[in-house]
Amino acid sequence: MVAFVKSVTFDASDTLGLAAFWAAALGSDVDEGSTAGRAWVEPAGWGGPTLWFQRVPEPKTAKNRQHFDLRAVGPVEAEVERLVGLGATVTGRDGDVVVMADPEGNEFCVEA
Repeated sequence: MVAFVKSVTFDASDTLGLAAFWAAALGSDVDEGSTAGRAWVEPAGWGGPTLWFQRVPEPKTAKNRQHFDLRAVGPVEAEVERLVGLGATVTGRDGDVVVMADPEGNEFCVEA
């Protein structure tokens, strides 16, 4: 028997705000039972782990030890612009990969 990834959990100061960002980024919705203390986003269409957001009192202080790599369905720059419009920031570029941060500073990458 093997295990599978049920959820990926984010510590957050604004659980609903961060959940709304990731729901919009991934084409999903914030679950209707979400609260300011904990929120979740179910995967859109293809499946995958649920994203959980739990409120914590302390801010993010260090670089993530793991991060998402998002594959743009269309042009990378168009996806980067869309994500910036949702509240993300571009923090760097590494060849064809754009390094970004969500509204609470969690790093992720966008690539073709």
